[in-house]
Amino acid sequence: MKIEFENASKQNKAQRFFRRAFRKFSKKSRLFRRVTIIVAAVLAVSILVSLIMLPIACHNRAEEVPAAQTTTESAPASKEHFISGIPIVIQDYYKAGCETYACTMLLQGLGYQIDEHEFVDNYLIRRDMSYSEDGTQFLGPDMDAAFAGDIFTGHGINCPAMAKSINNYLKTQKTGDTAVWSKEKTLAQLCEEYIDNDIPVLTWVTTYMQESYEKFSWIINYVDENCTHKIGDEIAWRQNEHCMVLIGYTETQYIFCDSVAGKVVYHDKDLAETRFKEIGEQSVAVYDPLSLSNP
Repeated sequence: MKIEFENASKQNKAQRFFRRAFRKFSKKSRLFRRVTIIVAAVLAVSILVSLIMLPIACHNRAEEVPAAQTTTESAPASKEHFISGIPIVIQDYYKAGCETYACTMLLQGLGYQIDEHEFVDNYLIRRDMSYSEDGTQFLGPDMDAAFAGDIFTGHGINCPAMAKSINNYLKTQKTGDTAVWSKEKTLAQLCEEYIDNDIPVLTWVTTYMQESYEKFSWIINYVDENCTHKIGDEIAWRQNEHCMVLIGYTETQYIFCDSVAGKVVYHDKDLAETRFKEIGEQSVAVYDPLSLSNP
């Protein structure tokens, strides 16, 4: 009986222990559920507030964008232009023929199938240099009318005669293009009129933009309709004269295809304008007059 009583007593203690533990666990569970509910409620409120504020924030950002765009648009853009597709033809054969090489680069860039040899042999207007019968005068053409001297050692050709030579070639092609020369436009004006319309231009400047100077002179014995001089006048030739193809510009530089350098070159605008003016602001552009609104 004693053993049974002790067993019953132990069972009662165990039952009381589990009841107390269950009550404590229940209290903790209720507390946990309350905390969980509170946390969930806080999160739900936070999410709701975020959803309410999001359209406002997006609206504010959308309103800020035009202000930034306006600032960018009001700032002056750096203007530049570059005509691609003009090949470089190195001046390695006709040492005095920079105008022919520049012409070849320009024409090839426009899609014409011609090289410097064909141009020299068939289309370049040229006249020899010589001495007078008494040997006292050196004679030659006005360079506005023809290339002066031998193509290997001569003195060059000016824009009117070069345009005329190019037109000799263009007459053999099925094209509306024509060569137009000028002695009245700055490089800046050529860029505005031609380069911005993707028309490359022959320009008479100097080799590596070195200063030019009068080297010697001769008496004119040949002129044509483009000449302002007459036979018997004296004409001077300037050392370092060079012809290149103007193909573009940046904010501070003009861009040329240079047969002597054998590459595309960049030169300071002010310096290039100075050298261009020294040689008479000569240029030739090849284009279809019907395709250009302001030729």
